[in-house]
Amino acid sequence: MPARLSVDICDWVALRARSHPNHPAVECSGTTWTYTDLDRLVGTAAGALRARDVEDGEPVAVLAGNGLEIARFAHAIPRTGAAFMPLNARLSASELAFQLGDSRARLLIATPEYAEVARDAAARAGVAVLDATSGEWDAGAPLGGTDAIEADRPHSVIYTSGTTGRPKGAVLTHGNFYWSAVASAMNLGVREDDRWLACMPLFHVGGLSILLRSAIYGTTAVVHERFEEARVNAALREDGVTLLSVVATMLTRMFEVDGLPLGNSLRAVLLGGGPAPRPLLEAARDRGVPVLQTYGLTETASQVATLPPEDALRKLGSAGLALSSSTVRIEVDGRAAEAGEVGEICVAGPTVCAGYLHRPDATAEAIRDGWLHTGDLGYLDEEGYLYVADRRDDLIVSGGENVYPAEVESALLSLEGVEECAVVGVPNERWGHLVVAVIVGGAELEGIPSALRGALAGYKVPRRVVRWDGLLPRTASGKLQRHLVREWAREHLGEG
Repeated sequence: MPARLSVDICDWVALRARSHPNHPAVECSGTTWTYTDLDRLVGTAAGALRARDVEDGEPVAVLAGNGLEIARFAHAIPRTGAAFMPLNARLSASELAFQLGDSRARLLIATPEYAEVARDAAARAGVAVLDATSGEWDAGAPLGGTDAIEADRPHSVIYTSGTTGRPKGAVLTHGNFYWSAVASAMNLGVREDDRWLACMPLFHVGGLSILLRSAIYGTTAVVHERFEEARVNAALREDGVTLLSVVATMLTRMFEVDGLPLGNSLRAVLLGGGPAPRPLLEAARDRGVPVLQTYGLTETASQVATLPPEDALRKLGSAGLALSSSTVRIEVDGRAAEAGEVGEICVAGPTVCAGYLHRPDATAEAIRDGWLHTGDLGYLDEEGYLYVADRRDDLIVSGGENVYPAEVESALLSLEGVEECAVVGVPNERWGHLVVAVIVGGAELEGIPSALRGALAGYKVPRRVVRWDGLLPRTASGKLQRHLVREWAREHLGEG
């Protein structure tokens, strides 16, 4: 397997302020920051953080939606030597408080629209809250960027739920993001006029990687506050957008808005979140939209494999070939699988994260001899194309968001009248899957979704709740056989 490359990395924003001073770095909400602007704003914010005695390696949490503030702190926090820790703005106060406590963060920077939930979460975790729009960030003694950042120095901590339902903070280094950007550039190329549209959340690795890659390349990140299909279509036609990252449900909604061409500037749409349905790929082909299906993880700083448009229908369902920075193998009982044999997808290379924050046990379990054991099942065909057979058997992908049943089940079991429960996904054409809760006990089914909204993000709350007669199926050791419940739900409920 390839050895981890360890070289010094330069401060991307500082470099681009020298090489591309007047080039647009970030555009959002009618405001454009050049690389000179961004370097200045990053420098004063980093100086203000340093004045607060932020230590090397410590996570600094940020709670914000897509916007200029999160773009600023995504660069400013790592410039101090600390780790940028974006929080999912859709989480509840209790979920946020867990991540703050688990990470041992001391500071939470929040934008005004999230001030209330930020104060609630911070009070539970004993963390100080700072206003992301405060004048403090413009008054700090500027901290300049360096050209000698160790590649293994932490850049970000991004929480990702595990199959046990306990979220873990993946530690992504400067080198992880750099080599991910290099691999993407070797796959897509880089043009001086590239404008990558970020309409996915910047607190997820898929959105954040757009922001960081653009700075590494010296190109422009166009940030939308939220995904609005008509607005995205307009941006493709009128704003010179050349690259776009979405999931299948988002692209479907874009196509449903109108049948007009999406502009001449668009040269690639990266499509994540699982295999795309044939009708969507055929529609993209007919409309001249170059779709590249991808497979990636938080733990690999986004992309691992990508399928080019010309193979979209020939290799239907494939995530493509491994990018230059990743080596992919399929493991079955500790051995390399044969072509076509389903096993666990393992990834090695310089984009594999440094591990999980404060979780040496989870790190040792997931990363062995340099190989990340993803927990995903898949196979490689005779030509080396990757197919993902299942996303961690129990994982539910709904609207591009990952929902782990164990976490939802834990919340359900806290409700009165819920004796047993199982949470599964039912296929849905629009969202991929809908979250379904199967309940044993006398709880009133109609009131369960509203009862969960204070404890769970909205996308995790079950869309359907049904009652199960008798006891749920379990193994002899008492482990829930969720796959049997899933099969039952899909047979009896059909498409959600």
